[in-house]
Amino acid sequence: MTGAVERRHLTVRGVVQGVGFRPFAAALAGELRLAGHCGNDDSGVFVEIEGAAGALDEFARRLRDDAPPLAEVLDVSSVPCLALGERDFRIVDSRRTPGLRTLIPPDVATCADCLRELNDPADRRYRHPFVNCTHCGPRYTVITDLPYDRPATTMATFPMCPRCAREYADPADRRYHAQPICCPDCGPRIRAEHGGDRIDGDDAVLAAIQDALAAGRIVAVKGLGGYHLMCDATDPRAVGRLRERKRRPDKPFALMAPDVGTITEQCVVSRPEAAALTRPARPIVLLGKRAGSAVADGVAPGLGEFGVMLAYTPLHHLLFAPVPGHSNPVPRLLVMTSGNVSGEPLCTDDADARARLGDIADLFLAHDREIAVPCEDSVVVAVHGGRSGTNRDGGGNGEAPIRRSRGYAPMPVLLDRVSPPVLAVGAELKNTFCLTRREYAFCSAHLGDMGTLEGRRAFETSVARATAVHRVDPELVVADAHPGYATRQWAECYARDKGIALHTVQHHHAHVASLLTEHGRIGEPVLGIAFDGTGYGCDRTVWGGELLLVGPDLLTAHRAGHLRSFLLPGGDVAVRTPARIAVALLRGAGIGEPTSRDVADLPCAQALPVAERELVASQLRTGIGCVVTTSAGRLFDGVASLLGVRHRVTYEGQAAVELEAFARGASEAAPVRMTLHDDELDWTGTLRCLVGGLRLGVPAADLALGFHRALAVATARLATRTAGAAGVTTIGLTGGVFQNRLLTAGVRTLLQDSGFEVLTHCRVPSNDGGLSLGQAAIGATIARRRAADSGVRRAADCGVRRADGSELWVTDRTPTGQAR
Repeated sequence: MTGAVERRHLTVRGVVQGVGFRPFAAALAGELRLAGHCGNDDSGVFVEIEGAAGALDEFARRLRDDAPPLAEVLDVSSVPCLALGERDFRIVDSRRTPGLRTLIPPDVATCADCLRELNDPADRRYRHPFVNCTHCGPRYTVITDLPYDRPATTMATFPMCPRCAREYADPADRRYHAQPICCPDCGPRIRAEHGGDRIDGDDAVLAAIQDALAAGRIVAVKGLGGYHLMCDATDPRAVGRLRERKRRPDKPFALMAPDVGTITEQCVVSRPEAAALTRPARPIVLLGKRAGSAVADGVAPGLGEFGVMLAYTPLHHLLFAPVPGHSNPVPRLLVMTSGNVSGEPLCTDDADARARLGDIADLFLAHDREIAVPCEDSVVVAVHGGRSGTNRDGGGNGEAPIRRSRGYAPMPVLLDRVSPPVLAVGAELKNTFCLTRREYAFCSAHLGDMGTLEGRRAFETSVARATAVHRVDPELVVADAHPGYATRQWAECYARDKGIALHTVQHHHAHVASLLTEHGRIGEPVLGIAFDGTGYGCDRTVWGGELLLVGPDLLTAHRAGHLRSFLLPGGDVAVRTPARIAVALLRGAGIGEPTSRDVADLPCAQALPVAERELVASQLRTGIGCVVTTSAGRLFDGVASLLGVRHRVTYEGQAAVELEAFARGASEAAPVRMTLHDDELDWTGTLRCLVGGLRLGVPAADLALGFHRALAVATARLATRTAGAAGVTTIGLTGGVFQNRLLTAGVRTLLQDSGFEVLTHCRVPSNDGGLSLGQAAIGATIARRRAADSGVRRAADCGVRRADGSELWVTDRTPTGQAR
């Protein structure tokens, strides 16, 4: 060492455990000839480093800039301390630091080095279904506590053999402190089960599974975060049986392929899409179908694209590889869908899987490593063009998430400042919850729908585990304002039992807050365009086509515009029956009654039996059984039926998704218009354009594309006018309808051409899967105010108002701030 010797204590926070950070720090210290030690603690990685000041500065800089690929360094703090005259650098045991917790890393796909070992007959881990190293493998789904060490994982029951123990203890080895390290001598075992019969031995198991798939059978396979159901994706009969048994008649199945080359044979893959497919997270990526695809039509009926992912575990890779000594057929493309009955949570426990999947699967492929945390596959689309914005904490990677789960959860989103702990319970569909700890907001993996008892139990179990792992007791719980949501009712009980406050947040306000939070833009005024299917409005109608001006404090919101309202005859029955919505829209546009000759020739009227049309006509005349809505999602449903695309749905959003796919097949956009009436998007003239086009023989696909463009133009016009009057220069697009890429691209381009900065989602979904983040951000702001005041503030002081004794609402304010 040259120059004056100094010593510093560094604390590195972020995803720095289980990603090779300590060996990286040790190698960096050796390169710079520095002494000291490093280790894990509950806040991340601690480093005591000694040497010349310039070398110490470089060390601290490179800790962040040159960190391992899977690390995410959020902060490096430094404190001077007394030099000890050490000569070497070593890695020391983990330490517990009361009151602090590190971050949990996500699961990572098998790396190239491990794949080479998996396929090398000379390697001792040849064809080992659980090969992993510091750079890959399970993380989130095996962790039972923090800090991330082997005793706090589900690998604790598998003692390391001497050879694995030597690798684990060697700082120069790729498996140094790789907590799931194992080999054929000491790792988990796979097995196949069929009825009461069991097959053991890796090659025998895999050969039996491949034979079953070739015979058209359905196999339940245990993955990282739960079970999948799989079959040969090129076998129409197998796909049909899976649909029938899973009770999933139309919703698309995901596909799994062994490599990008196989995917490009079936799909059109752009460079951004290839990048998304090959990220360490290995999400499902939506890709356009290639003409002549060998994939069975029943995999994604009515759509022009597939959701495809690459194999991401060693076991998956072995499914696509020949078994030595066997001549059984090797699959090239598999359906790989969630291991559950539709509407139920994912199966993770072996006994539960046998009970719930026994009537679906012909064969089980299981293993004896427990799953600590359920985790569905993530779903993304690659963003082409546009300027979606970049988060201060690493977003903006060219992806728009549809479902944020494996590979991404539980990575946090940074809040604008440290806050008391808050629990936000999300929505009813596509549920996630969010827990805050200091300046971090931890969104859970995708949990699904809360409509079943099993779903609610899975939600409660996940919340309990998250609060225990993070060692936090929420001081505030936040729920959606909808009084009928199961999550709202659960939150009321939770708040009462814990003796803490409950706040409810209007649905679309939470959507906008979610978008602002993921972009680090809290504290700035924004116009949020929130388009979705259902959200309980401040006037107790169903909202879903809203323009909200959200203030810098995040707590005040003004409903500055919306879609013209219409009726849903039968309420939830209409949601399942877009033909009902279509005839209601026709009546609202003055085109004709559901039973009149004026609409009898239209597809939506013809799709309804006479008795149902008469019932709908009666409901619309009297208002009995009708729900008032401004939902953009329901408008899409109605137009889908009007144009003959979909009259009844079997999954949420089906009609709108199929309408977008239909529009993509248009030769050109038909001339369709939507007008503005004060602060409303008036669809009545749009309906007349569509009906007129149908009767003139204009191709329905051209009319579908014309509808998309008309809505985009009208939305951009109203937003431009509203934002200009309010002096706002940033506009955000949020809500599930903005998963529609035609609409999103149209609105974004028009607004950007008018000089606005446009924010879209790139860290959490625009749908209800991202809602809990917005709820948590609003709750954190309220909690900080309460803490600052050393007491509970009145609701009015927080920018919300009471509608009755228990429900809190976003304030509906005029631009001057006075309540209307």
